[in-house]
Amino acid sequence: MSRVYNFSAGPATLPEEVLAEAAQEMLDYKGTGMSVMEMSHRSKAYQSIIDTAEADLRELLNIPENYKVLFLQGGASQQFAMVPMNLMKNKVADYIVTGQWAKKAFSEAKLYGTANAVASSADKTFSYIPDCSDLPIDENADYVYICENNTIYGTKFWKLPNTKGKLLVADQSSCFLSEPVDVTKYGLIFAGAQKNVGPAGTVIVIIREDLISEDVLEGTPTMLRYKTHADAGSLYNTPPTYGIYICGKVFQWLKRQGGLAAMKEYNEKKAKILYDFLDQSKLFKGTVVKEDRSLMNVPFITGDADLDAQFVKESKEAGFENLKGHRTVGGMRASIYNAMPIEGVEKLVAFMDAFEKKNGR
Repeated sequence: MSRVYNFSAGPATLPEEVLAEAAQEMLDYKGTGMSVMEMSHRSKAYQSIIDTAEADLRELLNIPENYKVLFLQGGASQQFAMVPMNLMKNKVADYIVTGQWAKKAFSEAKLYGTANAVASSADKTFSYIPDCSDLPIDENADYVYICENNTIYGTKFWKLPNTKGKLLVADQSSCFLSEPVDVTKYGLIFAGAQKNVGPAGTVIVIIREDLISEDVLEGTPTMLRYKTHADAGSLYNTPPTYGIYICGKVFQWLKRQGGLAAMKEYNEKKAKILYDFLDQSKLFKGTVVKEDRSLMNVPFITGDADLDAQFVKESKEAGFENLKGHRTVGGMRASIYNAMPIEGVEKLVAFMDAFEKKNGR
């Protein structure tokens, strides 16, 4: 069976090269006589896998030495609690609510202290990024939190908020490694792997060393302390070993593509094909204001729920998977992460064009 074009928001499409390599090594990783998923995380072979993965990620993002890289479990959603547990020293934090995941993180933070929603785009179904140039930042805030790319709603912070000197914490799950990033602008970045980097179950945390301490909220479990994992090189307990191995392969694939500057250029090219079509279409329309559009997640609608359902059904029959939009937006959503080839987007646009000619009004 030939592979489909998978536009899923996550778990999402992975580079075919990576899957083929992993398949070759499934039964015998480099002469060890076993699969990576059978291997002790205390073995030399596995230590080499995790060390190489970290070194490649550091190279890709140009991560400064005073930042730690942690490979953890629990997905990005566990970070909604870990961030306040570890960073909310004054028990105050400011949140910019631009979608479902920022909203969930905001609700979680309220369990640990005062969480302020200093800006929100809920008034227009999160279809834009609010002006963050002069926010009412609380003088006692320990950090300002953003979800940098909103998977469900297809918006992206193209300009980081003015945090007025406060620490910036960012959930980068759905834009991670899609473009170069200046890590020094953040105190902490986290990203669930299952969109742009690897299989579900792994989360990557990049945290400035001075933020890692024993001084955490009372009652914080050992496993939810960044210090526990930083001190043990992400091997305090058995980590998601196979997930980290695949992430490492994706990092090497990204290096072969020319790194993050090359990926950004490729991603812009892909997104332009789809947005240009949406902008001239009489049937389909994008749901996000132009200046805040994501390169990774593109929601669109026809304005007719029955026609949307027909499009999703016919597109699936034509080999385009997972185009149904999130229930809070409706319509369709194409997630075009790093591993989605440009041909996939071109073929989707050709299919949309044919659908419009057949069903246009």
